[in-house]
Amino acid sequence: MHNIICTKVSIPSFLIAAVILMLLMLAPAAESSARIKDIARLQSENEADLLGYGLIIGLDGTGDGKGTQFTTQSLANLMHRMGMTVDPEKLKVKNVAAVIVTGRISSNNRIGDRIDVTVSSVGDASSLQGGLLLLTQLSSAGGDVYASAQGPVSIGGFNVQVEDGNKIINNYTLVGRVPSGGVIVNTIPPKSDGNSFVLALQSPDYTTAARIAEKINNKYGLIAIVDNAATIRLKIPDSLQYANEKAHLIADIDSMRIDPDQVARVVINERTGTIVAGSNVTIAPVAIAHGNITVNIKSTPVISQPEPFSKGETVVMPEYQISVNNENARVINLAEAITLADIASALNQIGAAPRDIIAIFESLKQAGALRAELLII
Repeated sequence: MHNIICTKVSIPSFLIAAVILMLLMLAPAAESSARIKDIARLQSENEADLLGYGLIIGLDGTGDGKGTQFTTQSLANLMHRMGMTVDPEKLKVKNVAAVIVTGRISSNNRIGDRIDVTVSSVGDASSLQGGLLLLTQLSSAGGDVYASAQGPVSIGGFNVQVEDGNKIINNYTLVGRVPSGGVIVNTIPPKSDGNSFVLALQSPDYTTAARIAEKINNKYGLIAIVDNAATIRLKIPDSLQYANEKAHLIADIDSMRIDPDQVARVVINERTGTIVAGSNVTIAPVAIAHGNITVNIKSTPVISQPEPFSKGETVVMPEYQISVNNENARVINLAEAITLADIASALNQIGAAPRDIIAIFESLKQAGALRAELLII
């Protein structure tokens, strides 16, 4: 039997703001099934991130300052393309902001389809509110142009500032979106050769991959092979090579339900006092003793007056009073391997606070009693 004693020294105010969220603390019951499309994606779909540099105009004095040279130069180049020659040094760009425009295209997109794009300020603009993105080409990492973007920017907030320096800001105003602002001008080919495709698991696991392959093979024959914990390769039968039949095959596989396996893991966020644990987590036979030591430190100012006519100075010295409240340890004994529901109930009985529970879980891991991966973020 493992014995764990957790004693915590803390100031009570640190526990006032502690917040704990313990999910999936019920005893493991029958695993709930999930559709394959919810835990895996069709890897034959090719995707590419797009990037471009553009200008947003129409800002209400919240654009880049005159010292942002690339913005003034970009605006001068734009004017030159439109038949006007201007001196970049004489331009005022407070209503213009330079931005990086990003988006994503997949092999499912066709020419003329619209996509959402994101704009992010690269200068010293204070807000993109009310701006209009000018026509911007979006290219892949290889330099190939796949889309163009233009349209009004939505930031989902506002930034109001008055002359005395007071301001009101709602949400972040230097990153926005242009809904349906991108137009596809070129397509990318899919990864699949048409005769096979790959299912990629969102959470790699050999048990889950084997269950998916078994489910598919039971219905369609030996067409699914597990490559590794993350991918299942599917060979399309010759009888289903027509486009409509392929689509029905993929749709049927997507809708199949299996019981995904889960890794036993406890995730602890010490900054917020949050604990998230999976239902497969168990704890070996263990005894837990817990008690709090609270230290209170009180400072009282003491004034020391000099003697009359001594030319001394009045001195204020702090006088400290320290009190220690040592709470008796509360002990629980758990003789059999238990689930998180049992340990949660036991910790509630001894009145453990959120930070105390985190310390107890860390001690359980150190003692080898926690049968799960402990991840501290």
